[in-house]
Amino acid sequence: MIEHFTPREIEAMRPAGRFVADTLATLRDEVAVGTNLLDIDARATELIAAAGATSCYVDYHPSFGASPFGKVICTSVNDAALHGLPHDYAVRDGDLVSLDFAVAVDGWVADSAVSFVVGRAREEDLRLIETTERALAAGIAALQPGGRLGDVSAAIGAVCREAGYGVNLQFGGHGVGRTMHGDPHVPNDSRPGRGLKLRPGLVVAIEPWLMAGTDEIYTDGDGWTLRSRDGSRAAHSEHTVALTDDGPLVLTARA
Repeated sequence: MIEHFTPREIEAMRPAGRFVADTLATLRDEVAVGTNLLDIDARATELIAAAGATSCYVDYHPSFGASPFGKVICTSVNDAALHGLPHDYAVRDGDLVSLDFAVAVDGWVADSAVSFVVGRAREEDLRLIETTERALAAGIAALQPGGRLGDVSAAIGAVCREAGYGVNLQFGGHGVGRTMHGDPHVPNDSRPGRGLKLRPGLVVAIEPWLMAGTDEIYTDGDGWTLRSRDGSRAAHSEHTVALTDDGPLVLTARA
């Protein structure tokens, strides 16, 4: 079921959005060469507890997961594209790291992701990250009252394809509200003018993700981490966005 929320309910979602944004900014600043992925998860756990928030990931067990996730943040490194399960790995110079984080605050959920390079960056990695960020901005701009959901997907896909990347449609954006994953599904490519008519009150997570050399993925032996089929690097950018009478409102905007 696709939910639409009142202006008052959208206002109530702001604290969750701010907390998710602030946490990702904090973690991005703190992650350095030698940081262990398990320490990132521990730090996020600490911040969640201090804020009185609730993780959306610990008990999350969808059909595509081998077991409940068991951690509070997704830490995807290099060829890991999505759902990276934190494990005993120390970040190395030049690693491409993606952090995906979702929590509930006072019953309202926000979801966001950011990618960055630790230490010395390769130009191709920066280009990959920048493309996901531009695609995210294009998708947000296309979320307008009276438009169609396909407009959002088409805007994302156009940026990605023009940059020369393939687009995987197995995983994409989704509705957000009282739960982390709801309707509608927001694919990262489509044709404009199709799909759900957009009206104020819709809240969605828009999340372009790309792999440098393929659009095919496989599931790691941990039962969660999705990796590029060819071993190429991946990047992921995401915001939770509410559609208002005045257009899109990014609830997880980082300062």
